Amino acid sequence: MKIHEYQAKQVFSRYNIPIPEGKMITDPAEARQTATSLDGKVVVKAQIHAGGRGKGGGVKLAQNPDEAQKYADDIIGMNLVTHQTGPEGKKVQRALIEKAMDIDKEFYLGMVMDRECSQVAFISSTEGGMEIEKVAAESPDKIIKTWIDPTVGLMPFQAREICFKLGLEGPAFKECTKFVSNLYNLYLSEDASLAEINPLVVTKDGNVIALDAKINFDDNAAFRQKTHADFRDLNEEEPLETQASKFDLNYIKLSGNVGCMVNGAGLAMATMDLIKLCGGEPANFLDVGGTATAEGVENAFRILIADKDVKCVLINIFGGIVRCDRVATGVVQAIQNIGDINVPIVVRLEGTNAKEGLEILNNSGLSFHTVSGFHEAAKKAAELAGGA
Repeated sequence: MKIHEYQAKQVFSRYNIPIPEGKMITDPAEARQTATSLDGKVVVKAQIHAGGRGKGGGVKLAQNPDEAQKYADDIIGMNLVTHQTGPEGKKVQRALIEKAMDIDKEFYLGMVMDRECSQVAFISSTEGGMEIEKVAAESPDKIIKTWIDPTVGLMPFQAREICFKLGLEGPAFKECTKFVSNLYNLYLSEDASLAEINPLVVTKDGNVIALDAKINFDDNAAFRQKTHADFRDLNEEEPLETQASKFDLNYIKLSGNVGCMVNGAGLAMATMDLIKLCGGEPANFLDVGGTATAEGVENAFRILIADKDVKCVLINIFGGIVRCDRVATGVVQAIQNIGDINVPIVVRLEGTNAKEGLEILNNSGLSFHTVSGFHEAAKKAAELAGGA
């Protein structure tokens, strides 16, 4: 689960990670008063679940309360387009007004799970304020990685080593070692999948402050992190993904036009790959799970065809735990309940009760393109969607 910058900074504060003074606003009229209370010179930052806000015009430095008011008027309500939002952009509904910092140096700090070695990767760089992906591509020597064994935890020497490699010294070095330790504690305690600061700054008076903050939470830990639900902003989520989550469906919207209904994440990934190899573009990832019911399949089908970009639906089911006849019943039931379906439907059923499932489809009086081979199914769907 992604959260806003202002929310991430609320979490930072709980772990004694220094942040600038600031306030989140939803009404531009609040900007002037907020800027005045912060001594006038402030930064107005759009709050959306995407990076690259500055380049898209979503971050402005205001020299006084009047400018803060103007920039807040410009930013709140704008459609902000960044490299992470795609060309459609996202509407800005809130902004963060923060006291401007007198910056001396900028750094990058981030933490993710390295699944290859089952350790936490602490990534740091002297190139703060830049896109870390660009730094990694153009100056890989500027990327510093430190691996932390979660069974042992972050050792004091590792925190010192990270700060040494960033070139810090004196009071800033001491502050940063505490900073690194607190960030690791946050990452572990909050079940984060990502904790990132870009930039981490050292001010002219030697203070170490998180100028930016990004946290993603691991959804699998939601059962023990009850307060995380309060951070969720449905306006920032894809509506179809939100609807799918209500039915416990694993659905992710993509930019293609072949809607995919598959059981099992591995088969779903393979299906998307084969669609692309056949010249098509998958419109989504959708795993109906290994114990799909007819009702669950109907809900999944409704979500698939609600996507206006879908020009063809490919149903690819391998019956292991799930029964193919149950899936077929759900599909027929969904089409009958929904009414007019204006896109072709390609169905491939293999495994448990596949024969019975095909009989249900063939005897339904509805139009399906039933195929037996995996490659044949992907090729047929790509062709019907206008690709291949």
